[in-house]
Amino acid sequence: MAVEKASEMTVRIGANPIIWSNDDLRELGANTSLETCLSEARRIGFEGMELGHKFPREPAELSAVLGRYGLQCVSGWYSAQLLVRDARTELTFLRPHLDLLKALGSPVLVFAETTGAIHAALSEPLTKRPRLSSGEWPEFGRRLTELARLTSAEGVQLAYHHHMGTVVQSEADIDALMHVCGPEVGLLLDTGHASFAGSDPVRLAKTYAARIRHFHAKDVRAAVREQALARNWSFLQAVLEGVFTVPGDGCIDFAAVFRALRGYSGWIVLEAEQDPERADPATYAALGYASLRRLAAEELQ
Repeated sequence: MAVEKASEMTVRIGANPIIWSNDDLRELGANTSLETCLSEARRIGFEGMELGHKFPREPAELSAVLGRYGLQCVSGWYSAQLLVRDARTELTFLRPHLDLLKALGSPVLVFAETTGAIHAALSEPLTKRPRLSSGEWPEFGRRLTELARLTSAEGVQLAYHHHMGTVVQSEADIDALMHVCGPEVGLLLDTGHASFAGSDPVRLAKTYAARIRHFHAKDVRAAVREQALARNWSFLQAVLEGVFTVPGDGCIDFAAVFRALRGYSGWIVLEAEQDPERADPATYAALGYASLRRLAAEELQ
């Protein structure tokens, strides 16, 4: 497969296989084959895919599978335990994943701290998520910066993924993270998780435009979000009830987000964790792709 260096990229549109098969609640999309996911993604027009649990993890095999559909490996999620491990120890756990991304030419590492996280627990309400005290943030930032420096030296930029049910969920959490981390730590802006957490995706895009290294584009159904927060649902319960959808089908002002990111270079990755029995993946992926293509053309230039 041809590999395009991050420094040469402008804007490219990829997809996350979570649209077809959920990683945290694997019965969603369990019967959808990887081949179906990749063929539909390519037919719609996506140029690349992030990794999911159905993808092979051996470089030659993964390259061959993606190559059959003309798709590049965009990146892949990594669950970190930096709150209980130092940066060098974390790197040893990260090594297989990092080497896979390097072999496939992926420019960024999707990175999230998951110590104590509850995003994959169907019965745990979001109010039970872990939180850092003011005294814990500096050490977390130091470790994260050190690790980001190590991955960057190997050609892969760490992009931190704020996520519901984890220690970095709210807008205040994101602000604290960016404050305690050095410039080596990039930010992954996820519009869906930001909006669900009560953050303003436009404000985040404006404030951290220079540090945003990766972009997950998904929309939120406001009525479901309000129910989820009022009834203290778990993250996965909210997903099952349809809190997320694709851009163009929810409440987020994506035109304003894209304007705030004018000049962005990198991947824009479509996401929308939904029950495929209620929301046909190909239909929603096509809707989201069309929205992203239009927004990129109108607002990012």
